[in-house]
Amino acid sequence: MEKRPVNEKLELWIGNRRYSSWSLRPWIAMRMADIPFTCEVIPFDEGMGTAEYAGTPRIREVPPTGKVPVLRHDGLTVPDSLAILEYLADLFPERGLWPADREQRAVARAISAEMHSGFAALRRECGMNMGRKPRRKEVSDTVLQDVQRIDQIWSEVLEATGGPFLFGRRFCIADAMYAPVVNRFHAYDLPRSAAAQAYMEAIMDLPAWKEWEREALAEPWIIPAYENL
Repeated sequence: MEKRPVNEKLELWIGNRRYSSWSLRPWIAMRMADIPFTCEVIPFDEGMGTAEYAGTPRIREVPPTGKVPVLRHDGLTVPDSLAILEYLADLFPERGLWPADREQRAVARAISAEMHSGFAALRRECGMNMGRKPRRKEVSDTVLQDVQRIDQIWSEVLEATGGPFLFGRRFCIADAMYAPVVNRFHAYDLPRSAAAQAYMEAIMDLPAWKEWEREALAEPWIIPAYENL
């Protein structure tokens, strides 16, 4: 198939950088792949995380799901982090958003899908918070099972590819999908292996990570329900 020139600007709509794990994924992938885009932040309301929460009013401006992140390009609206990442991989095949090797690409897609649909206990008990001072949190056995499985994924893939990122020296979609987990492991001081710690340090040392963190800490929106996790 002939590659279409990318003539229209890419516009990414995201939530609060402090809390929005789903938004971090496409944002950091685009930064790491040097894909130019504009960014619109739609902050969550203070009621986020409470039983009475009825939704952020501005989020209704974002079709079709009323959720962030959303990518807009050339008249197309693409919701969902993984769908956005797949679209970007198709749009910019030369940027290496998936591993070039077929077998590695299959593994990368599988573990990205596992992250996309799994680990509900970890998400529920340890929400992403870029402003949380690292400190140990007592978590349920179900969370510890999630943590052990993620550590296993990282350790096995890193051993096979040599790191420092999951599939070698180039940051890819799989790294973007697990980037919010790096914050969770760090912020809640969750147990991890030496291999997992080395991977986390590689991610947190990225200029793109530091940019997101810096802008997250500068945001004025604080949600008490998230800060009390």
